[in-house]
Amino acid sequence: MAGRISPSNGAATRRTVVAGAAAALAAALTGCESASPAGAGGSSDDAKAPVVSGHKPRGKDVIDVVADCGAKGDGRTDDSRAFARAYARAAGRVWDHVGRTVIDIPAGTYLIKQPHALLDAPGGKLKANGLRFRGAGKRMTQLIFAPSHAEDAYLCRNEDSWANVMFEQMAFAAGTPGASFFYSYSTGQAQDYRFTACEWTGEWTYGLALDGSNTNSEMRWDACRVGGAYRKAFLYSGLSEKSADRPQQDQFLNYWFNDMKVEYAWGNFLEFPYGGSITCRGGSYIVTGRRPEDTDDYGRTSTFFRFPRGPHHDSVQRFHAEDIRFEVRDPDTVVIDCAWDSGTVHFNDCDDTAHAFKSFAADTSPHRYRIGARGPLVRYDSCQLSGRHHYERDGEDTGPRARYDMCLLRNHAPQDFIDGAGDRVKFVDCLGS
Repeated sequence: MAGRISPSNGAATRRTVVAGAAAALAAALTGCESASPAGAGGSSDDAKAPVVSGHKPRGKDVIDVVADCGAKGDGRTDDSRAFARAYARAAGRVWDHVGRTVIDIPAGTYLIKQPHALLDAPGGKLKANGLRFRGAGKRMTQLIFAPSHAEDAYLCRNEDSWANVMFEQMAFAAGTPGASFFYSYSTGQAQDYRFTACEWTGEWTYGLALDGSNTNSEMRWDACRVGGAYRKAFLYSGLSEKSADRPQQDQFLNYWFNDMKVEYAWGNFLEFPYGGSITCRGGSYIVTGRRPEDTDDYGRTSTFFRFPRGPHHDSVQRFHAEDIRFEVRDPDTVVIDCAWDSGTVHFNDCDDTAHAFKSFAADTSPHRYRIGARGPLVRYDSCQLSGRHHYERDGEDTGPRARYDMCLLRNHAPQDFIDGAGDRVKFVDCLGS
């Protein structure tokens, strides 16, 4: 987990302005020098808050990119300068490391050609907590990112600068195929991102690309739609471009996806080669097409959850999927491909049988694992499953590493359901065809 953000004067921790003021008031009213009895722990760091220094910044607390910064929102005019101006105002109003500005983006279609125009925080020069972008609605506020060159072009970048970043009620479209949405580098500062009722369309290389040697963590998506297509992945952890210590690039913790509509044409949804703690609950997950050509990394497959094995320390490796309906529309759609060397994978009350009646379904392997002596441990509870599941043995260790409880196998009986290392799997009260 990331460390705390230090107050500007380093005098105290984050909680005691209110507590200290209350204690001073109590002392003034009662004539006592201290409101805390001796030995009561009143001087504990956890009971203190930062002393607020400086002055509240001037200007409005809510900035409108149209009214205040000159954006047109007509879909034709380049609004890059207006968005850069809005972000500069928000960054300039940080006070005691806390953001004090909401950026409002009214209904409209905004063309942005300049990389980093929406959020531009390079090099960790700014240590701030709290940045909020607020749209009018998922289809009402749309930002089209159309840089002149797609390679390494990101609409947002946050390099060890901002924590607690929120995007609400807006849509992002890649106007230049292969552009990327968000680059986040962290050695402990970049964390706590939240996306609510947002949408992505168009062809991207990355949605969010996470990098660094410590925490990119506590990120949450609620009621969002992931559309478009992804040359790499919508959320990719561990680019290793600038990691201070690559073997330790494994602090990718706590990602929540709730009530999602994951309906994209091709590519990967989540790719986590350095482990992570990931929870997906509710919604529909559908790959609607196929990759336009073979690639060295992925061939023609599109995978919702791709967890290859990368070099790292013994970091957290935990994945949980619950109450999700998957569609496996063709043999190149993969639900999960996991080669983690330990940890747990758990599917609960999930269903991927929407196309189990089709002729290709029985021969597909939409769930694929490489399992060694330390796992990962794999469990399916009350799931409805199509095709076969593939298990590759990593090492000579034997014994069950995967368990299926109360599952319905649509295309095969349990004894035929496993492709590969069947000795790694145990079935309990399952039904098969």
